[in-house]
Amino acid sequence: MEKKKKEESTVAPGMDSYEQLKKDATEEEIKEGDYTKVTRLSLDEVDPS
Repeated sequence: MEKKKKEESTVAPGMDSYEQLKKDATEEEIKEGDYTKVTRLSLDEVDPS
């Protein structure tokens, strides 16, 4: 049996501070399956009370 390789999330070197990750895929890219689902996490840095 063939084992599946576990894929880990990465950010490509040289990306300009996530600006590229904010762009939506074009309709053509979606039709061709040439897109990646991106999930962003942002922490709330308000002083806890």
